[in-house]
Amino acid sequence: MTAQLTRPLLSHADITRVLPHRHPVLLVDSVLELEPGVSITATKAVTGSEPCYAGLADGLPGAAYAYPVSLIVESFGQAGAVLWLVGTPDAERPVGTLIFGAARGVVVHDRAYPGDVLTHRVRIETIMGPNAFMSGEVHAGDRLVATIGQVLAVIRETDGLDGN
Repeated sequence: MTAQLTRPLLSHADITRVLPHRHPVLLVDSVLELEPGVSITATKAVTGSEPCYAGLADGLPGAAYAYPVSLIVESFGQAGAVLWLVGTPDAERPVGTLIFGAARGVVVHDRAYPGDVLTHRVRIETIMGPNAFMSGEVHAGDRLVATIGQVLAVIRETDGLDGN
């Protein structure tokens, strides 16, 4: 019996045309489902070659390889940013720098490890000008890894962001 692979709706190359992030901080690999302006299902494969594992000593217990929650939340936020930006017509899209604003109501139910594929299910709750509020869940296979009560993504004018 052979496994049947599903081609993603948006590939990694497509995502790089939407998000400004690049390796090693681009944390979305593919988009499986997309209802513009409403919801997205996106994936992120966790591998043992992630920068967060660099420098770990040999012989550590498996728990030492738990994928950092901060990176799970960042990856979720990037999936939400893809949803927001793809669902906004170019003429209405705010111009500036995409910024992760805040996260709240994050509940970690389980940990993710190298070999897991995170599946982000993100819903847009509200868009207010250059601000998008999103919520959803993160799974690894059939395990619920985290629920995200709210993530705020913002786009701010680039002028003044450098402190000048």
